[in-house]
Amino acid sequence: MEKSIFKKLILPEQLGAILENKEVILAETREDLLDIAMGRDKVNIFDVSYDTPGKGNVLEATVVRCKNGLSVNYTDPYMRRRDPDCTVIADDKPTDKPQFKDRFNKDFNELRNETFDWFNNQDELILLPFMAGADEIGYPALLVAPANAGFFASCLADLQGFIPRSKIPYEFKPRAILYLAPPFRHTYFGGKQVVVHNRLEKMHELFCYNLYPGPSAKKGIYGVLLNIGEEEGWVTLHASAVKITTPYENTFTIMHEGASGGGKSEMTEQFHRELDGRLLIGTNTLSGEKFYMDIKEACELQPVTDDMAMAIPSIQNGKKLVVEDAENGWFLRIDHINKYGTDPNIERMTIYPKEPLIFLNIDGKPEATCLIWEHTLDAPGKPCTNPRVILPRTFIENVAVNEPVEIDLRSFGVRTPPSERNNPNYGIIGIFHVLPPALAWLWRLVAPRGHANPSVTSTEGMSSEGVGSYWPFATGRRVDQANLLLKQILSTPETHYVLIPNQHIGVYKVGFMGQWIAREYLARRGNVHFKKEPLVPSRCPLLGYALESLKIDGQSVPKDFLQVDLQDDNGVEGYDAGAEMLNEFFKSELQQFLTPDLDPLGKQIIEVCLRNGSLKEYVDLIP
Repeated sequence: MEKSIFKKLILPEQLGAILENKEVILAETREDLLDIAMGRDKVNIFDVSYDTPGKGNVLEATVVRCKNGLSVNYTDPYMRRRDPDCTVIADDKPTDKPQFKDRFNKDFNELRNETFDWFNNQDELILLPFMAGADEIGYPALLVAPANAGFFASCLADLQGFIPRSKIPYEFKPRAILYLAPPFRHTYFGGKQVVVHNRLEKMHELFCYNLYPGPSAKKGIYGVLLNIGEEEGWVTLHASAVKITTPYENTFTIMHEGASGGGKSEMTEQFHRELDGRLLIGTNTLSGEKFYMDIKEACELQPVTDDMAMAIPSIQNGKKLVVEDAENGWFLRIDHINKYGTDPNIERMTIYPKEPLIFLNIDGKPEATCLIWEHTLDAPGKPCTNPRVILPRTFIENVAVNEPVEIDLRSFGVRTPPSERNNPNYGIIGIFHVLPPALAWLWRLVAPRGHANPSVTSTEGMSSEGVGSYWPFATGRRVDQANLLLKQILSTPETHYVLIPNQHIGVYKVGFMGQWIAREYLARRGNVHFKKEPLVPSRCPLLGYALESLKIDGQSVPKDFLQVDLQDDNGVEGYDAGAEMLNEFFKSELQQFLTPDLDPLGKQIIEVCLRNGSLKEYVDLIP
């Protein structure tokens, strides 16, 4: 590495020794990174493989140069989505996560040293300096990767931004370092994805033992921000946000939280219309009956965040929650786009991008246009459920300026299964429910991963994504995150809360249409105090208040989309059976938060749930 560059970096001694006499690649432009991803040769297909003890040369991924970008496909279908159990902790700081020494029966220092030896034996390494979090309020960070993993560096650069070679500041001291070492997935971890967090004093090491960027370049950095926030007393929320301008030129901002698949990216998308322009609200899964609406003029949308929203203290105003986008690019899942014309905006942005894009799990052909509805097959006739495209923030049409924004309404999304009297389930949530703050906090503690989650490898049954819906990425203790979330809710009394399902409303298949209708209605009505709203207490107290009626553009949504117990195919019997599933799920998940360190108010809220308390009790705890 050039001495002039080396002098700018303040690096740990062990890494500095590796780099001192090493060929190091430092990119100046995004175009440089895309060339590095193809091995810096004018080839159209580049294989990413590694000599692996006991396995020979293992082909991990193939990168194809298409007209509109690079298409990356993994040989192993398991590597095409994030393993929710990939995170382990190497240090001895407080944590509720699995520790390396317990899971693998050895001290991490042995593997850490072997990893550094492996880097020392590489001919060339990529270094990518960047800021974790928003540029102005982020933290210096660095990627160290083998030279043939240029596509991974490109993914990270698009997601988090990067600092060009000529603009690296003097005394650049990383607060976090990512070490990418793919062969150890096979030699140590039986082919499984593993990301090891090692929280040192003012240094967060992240050892990434796989090439899928989801658990590392994406959620690994999220874990770094959560750890810093835990130390400093703030939270990076798992949320999208969108500024909405109604046809009447009123503005409104919604932030939508939830587990992967909970509708975060979709909250920033326009309606998906039928060929005749109508909106298909839902289809009865038993009778096949379809319900439509005709909304001529939709609200104008300005996306603010897609997945990670920093809520640091310096930008808060003591009234409404204030957030800023923690990313420079968005990792869009496009499983719902399975034919041309499904989402013209995203299709246009990806077919004719400003610059070449990076596609994952899409069947791209050399020198052809990569089409986002042509998903890679996991098996014959079985498309991958997690196709992705990374859109740099500046490429997105009508995106809001990246600056702090006030949130009027916080919604929480849940993927819900079909539910009916003869096959009851927890899909009993109406088109949206109004939640008092105490219940809003509980939903963020239990955070259901939901029905048919496309983003992770395990989705059987009802399971929890964990506190804040970001627990898989966190490194510390649940109770500390629970306290931070409660403190945040109490300190932002003018931000209000709703619960929004997707996929199913009782017996009706709705996809994300119910969410889009809810967004359109909430923005048009503007006022979030719901004092004049025709609300009724939900039959299940955990669902807060249901709507008595919903009219938009002079058209009424059928009442059984608002209150599932009114559906002929559910009735009180089907609804109550689903409500009992929700009750039991909440009780089983909330027990783990009852520790001595839990905020006393939080303890009171949880106790209301455990004793089947009333909706009024939740309201009274946080008026």
